[in-house]
Amino acid sequence: MISIPDAEPGHAYIVGAGPGDPALLTLRAAHLLKTADVLLPDDLVSDEILALASPTALVIPVGKRCGQPRITQEGIHALMLEHASAGSSVVRLKSGDPLVFGRAAEEIAFLRQHRIPFEIVPGITAAFAVAASLETPLTDRSRASKLILATAHHAAGKLSLTPSWSGSFPDEATLVIYMPGRDFETLAQDLISSGIAPSTPCTAVSRASTPQEHVHITTLDRLASADVGPAPVLLLVGPPIDPGLKRQT
Repeated sequence: MISIPDAEPGHAYIVGAGPGDPALLTLRAAHLLKTADVLLPDDLVSDEILALASPTALVIPVGKRCGQPRITQEGIHALMLEHASAGSSVVRLKSGDPLVFGRAAEEIAFLRQHRIPFEIVPGITAAFAVAASLETPLTDRSRASKLILATAHHAAGKLSLTPSWSGSFPDEATLVIYMPGRDFETLAQDLISSGIAPSTPCTAVSRASTPQEHVHITTLDRLASADVGPAPVLLLVGPPIDPGLKRQT
């Protein structure tokens, strides 16, 4: 029988909630949800996962709506400090894995600075959930020996990729773009300009692992007209993405 410790008083936990399906939570994450005093969840954490929290827990949403934060990052830090210093166990609940595009570095630095004991609990990041849903690998020893995780963001009115690379795009690589935005025409042009062939298969997946999951398989040169579905969306680009592996929805 597995023994999993309860959330400890005066501790903070940076926990990955996975892609949305409660069945994909780690045992550690699920147990912390049941035993923590305070939950600070992002908006992308599903209601089904929040329902696992203790009925006595204080739940304070700290995510974004339509890209607009209801609280600053500094405000989130203040909440963690306030409740952990008061002797509560605090779960900072993030969708996916907290160490992948989750601002975990800022929260870790803050907790260390204020000497608050903390633990990081990994979760299934969206890229892995999407690959499983598509029934296709992200790497393939004959076609894709590299995996690149990136995020797209708007800056000064231009869509860009972060991190960037110098020269042409690496050969035999699968690119996974988190938060690709809605300007798929510009994104496709940027990727083609970096050396990716216009005919490269790509797949946009909305709300992966949930009952509302929406999959659209296309090619890079047709990405601008893709029906990608509502956020959150993840975009896969690369040779392993075989349009015949799963039907287009």
